[in-house]
Amino acid sequence: MPEPEHPEPTLPHGVPPWPGGREEWPDEPHYDPDLLEHGDARNVIDRYRYWSMDAIVADLDLHRHPFHVAIENWQHDMNIGSIVRTANAFAAETVHIIGRRRWNKRGAMVTDRYQHVLHHPDVADFVAWAEAQGLPVIAVDNVEGSEPVDAVELPERCVLLFGQEGPGVSDEAIAASDLVVEITQYGSTRSINASAAAAIVMHEWVRRHARR
Repeated sequence: MPEPEHPEPTLPHGVPPWPGGREEWPDEPHYDPDLLEHGDARNVIDRYRYWSMDAIVADLDLHRHPFHVAIENWQHDMNIGSIVRTANAFAAETVHIIGRRRWNKRGAMVTDRYQHVLHHPDVADFVAWAEAQGLPVIAVDNVEGSEPVDAVELPERCVLLFGQEGPGVSDEAIAASDLVVEITQYGSTRSINASAAAAIVMHEWVRRHARR
């Protein structure tokens, strides 16, 4: 059974139909006639108001960052959608789903329509892809031997690999990674939410390498 499609979320403070009649509509090809006619309440930045989805994806492709995000998907973890949404917010190049092809998209809030997503059936296939691209794999998990992410050299071109909520990154993926990093914590809990951890590490990459 296919994953049910969720409608794109709308905002109460979107923009109304383009003022004036059709003769006053802009004629640039990136504008969507339906949005010009009915208004645009999608959860997109102002720059992309009234743009078609294909035009937004094409524009994002011009300035995506050279880091990728990979997520192991063995348990249909609800965090995966949230990680995809964050990857879109930080303009990651591609999100890689390792394991089950179907993943819980609810948390993505339809951002997967604007984000490149690639599936790998297993860790071996993903690692072969990364090696072919010359991309080091940076696993994120608080296991023995991991290094604080804020204290290591985080490559500009890399894949940030995240595991499932609970079990974390699989032993196979840890063994295949070039580096394992962790987020320094100061409280009593042993770990933090998987999607929160992904957001922290992605922002750590952005803080160092992104150009405004």
